[in-house]
Order: sequence, then structure tokens, then C-alpha cells
Amino acid sequence: MRHQYARLWIWLFLLPLAFDYKATNANVGHFAQSGLVIPVIAAGLALVLIAPRFHGRSQLRSAVTFSMLLCVLGSIVAQFVQDNDTGNYLRVLLPFVLFLLGYLVACRPWSEYRISQFEKALFVANAISLVFTFVFGVATGGDLEDVRFRILSVTFLGLQAVLLHEFVVAKRFSFFTVAMFAGSVLVELLSVTRSMLLGTVLLFLFAMALSAPTIQHVWRATARTLIVGAVLAGVAGIAALSFPTVAEHWTQRIFASEETVTGKDPTTITRLAEMRDQYDQVTASPETLLFGAGYGHYYRYSPAYLPDLADQISEKDFYAINEWAAGHNFWVYQLFAGGLLFGIAMPLATLAALAICFLSYRYWRSMVPDAPMLPVLGRAIMLFAALPATSIGGNPLGPRFSGLVFGVALGLMIATHARLQRALPARLKRAPTPPRLRPAAMPELPGRIQPGMGRADLATTLGMSRAATGAPGSSQFSALASRTTSSRNANRPKFAR
Repeated sequence: MRHQYARLWIWLFLLPLAFDYKATNANVGHFAQSGLVIPVIAAGLALVLIAPRFHGRSQLRSAVTFSMLLCVLGSIVAQFVQDNDTGNYLRVLLPFVLFLLGYLVACRPWSEYRISQFEKALFVANAISLVFTFVFGVATGGDLEDVRFRILSVTFLGLQAVLLHEFVVAKRFSFFTVAMFAGSVLVELLSVTRSMLLGTVLLFLFAMALSAPTIQHVWRATARTLIVGAVLAGVAGIAALSFPTVAEHWTQRIFASEETVTGKDPTTITRLAEMRDQYDQVTASPETLLFGAGYGHYYRYSPAYLPDLADQISEKDFYAINEWAAGHNFWVYQLFAGGLLFGIAMPLATLAALAICFLSYRYWRSMVPDAPMLPVLGRAIMLFAALPATSIGGNPLGPRFSGLVFGVALGLMIATHARLQRALPARLKRAPTPPRLRPAAMPELPGRIQPGMGRADLATTLGMSRAATGAPGSSQFSALASRTTSSRNANRPKFAR
């Protein structure tokens, strides 16, 4: 059944939040930000109603869906138990709701035409978010020290992951994609964010592993990695020459620990202090450990790390910190907000799904490289791999747009894997090795064979028929030549693109 407004719903679902921004003041900008969410939720509900349904069951899809529903719906239990501020609870919960909505929309057996529309809308939205966030941050900020916190898009690594798939996995290079990747690296350097640079490197290695199912393919991917490395080095050199202060900021960030009295990096210490306080709160009582402290619950820095920040922050300012937004560590915050019952199931299920889809893609790419929708699975895997990469420096489900994008990526990955699992050959079990037989001893030659006799009589003398020696493949090179069609090629299904 065709829906004439499906394309409009897809763009309304993914595009508005690309213009989401971080307000310079916590007391302004809520009306405009709320206006961006309303069409997204309406379009998402419309897509859920018109989406096709799976007729077969998938254990992976069922496990991921259950874990996500448990995370979002179970937060209501923690809210009743802890009685957190309702406004804070809803603000923190909204990205998780968008994450679930994006998953429910994309985890359907959409046609290849609709999937191409989803992918196009995702790429355009991520590109718009990159440009809009950079322009808005520069326009509303001051010097580089203040601007660098607001010029990075919340789906920055997601856009880089898709571009790395084009370069490393798909082996496609165009002027637009190379320019887009170079621009993203330039913004990354201007932001002076070490976690983002580390995330880019990890995604680069992940793309290499995805494109090389065997060791031999790793060497073939080296040439493509050199091209991407040349782009990175060139952009870094241009940025260092054009913006001398950028190199100075990077030097300060890399050697920040040497400038402190304690010899420890202040950013790392603040992250550890935040995680320690969240862990101490959630383990304070059996009830909190089971149900969590709830989304929007207040937390601060642990006093155990105050001596490490003595020369960075005063004791008064240290104890004045009181936050309620999603923490900087995605994994610890899930335990803090949802506890053992509602918090850890979703992160573990999504990581397991990423690993399963990664291994399945590598196997199918080596066995059936021309299978339809296999590139869709590869792009979805790379896009969703940006979630754990983003979690190095922050919570990827803290902003609303990143929650929506990663939810759609997860849905596309799970749905495509379920469809390919039914169509492509499953992973074959290795056949047991047959027992080795001891070679029979060479019989002694009869005494009637004397030197100088022809070799033509040797087979007859040993009891071998002449027909056996003249059979095809009896030459000395027969063991190296395949005499029968490979069983793998014979059973390989033929797909039409």
C-alpha cells in the first residue's frame, strides 16, 4: 500500500530538530525549542501508523524492543518513588522518548525506496546540524575559549561515521563528501575537544574492521586509509597555519595535567567526581539500587575529589554545583537513573545488537558481497557506532536531536539485519576434522624389477591399474587445481540489484 504523504512525514520527522540549538541562557529559548519537537512527534506517530509490519519473529529485535520499552516506561516507577521535579524529569526523558520513537519508526520492513528516503533525510539533517550549530555558536559566542563549547553538532560523529563508510567500506570518493569530511575535521580542531578526536579515530578503526573480513583485506584497505589520513593531516596543517591560537589551545589541553599542582587532568577529575557521586547515590539503599534515582535527579561532585581540584576550583564553588541534566557519562548515568531493573538493560542490549550486526555484516560481506540491502546495514552500523563513540565525552542521549538520529540508526540496523538473516545463508558450523590415518607403508618392490626396466611397468608391478594413472588430475599438480565446482559458489544464491 502506497502512502502519498510518507515522504513528507519522513522529512518532518528528521529535519526540524537539525535546527535545535543550545540556548545561551537557561531561562530563554524554550518556546522555540518546543516548537521544533511538536512536528517531529506528530510525524513520528504518523509513520508508526503507516509503517509495514514484520510477519516473522526475531529474537534480537524482540530483545532490543523490550529493553527500550523497559527503560522509558520503567522511568515512571522511579519518578513515583523518588518524586523528582516533574519539569526536570520530562526534559531529561524527552531525548529517550525520541530515541524510542525513532527506533519504532525505523525498525520496520520498509521498501528499499523508503529506506533511501530515510537515509537521504538523515544525511541532510546531520549536515544541516553541523553547519547550523557552527554558525549559531560563532554568532552567539565570543573568543575561541567560549565558542568551542557551542560549535560542535550533537550528531557530529554520526555524520563522520557515514562519511567514513563511504571512504573506507564502500570505496566511494566524491568532491562533496571529501569536502564535507574536511569541514567536519576543521570544526573538530577548532573545538579543541579531545574526546571527539578520539571518537573519530575509533570510528576510523571500526570502519577498517568492517571493511576487512580477513587479514588480506586489511592490507587492501591501507590505501584508502592513507587517503583519509592525508585529508586529516592536510586539514590539521591548514588549521594550524590559519589559526595559531588553535595549536596553542590543543597544546594546553593535551598537557593540562602538567600545569596543575596535583599533576592530574582537571577535566578527567571532574568527570570522575560526577560519576562517583552518582554511584554513591544509587548504591545508598537497596531501593535506589533496584529502581534508580530517576531522570532529572540532582547530583554533584564527590567530595573525595576535592583535593585533586584544589587549585582549579574553590571549596565554596565545589559544593555549590548541583546538576539535574543527563550526566557526562552515558553508562553510569543509566545505572544512576534507572537502577539495575530499568537502567542497564537498554545499554547492554544495544551494545550486544551492535556486536551481532557487526559480525553478521562481516560474514555476509565475505560470502554474499552483492546481496541487496547489505550497504544499508553497513551504513546503519556505522551511524549507530557513533553512539558509544560519542559517549566518550558526554551522554549521546542528552540532546534531543542525537537521541532521534541514533534511534533511527538502531531501528534501521535491527530491521535490516532481521531481513537479511531470513534471506542470506546463516553462519555455517565448522565441520569436524576427520581423524588422521597413518599412511600405509610402501610395499617392497618385487625382485623382478631391475634397473633399466621401463617405468610403464611399475604400476602393473605394484598392483595399480593403468586406468587409474591416466585419470584426470593424476599429475603432480593435481592437488593444487580444483577439479570440482566449489560448494560455496554452487550454493550461493543469485540476487538482482
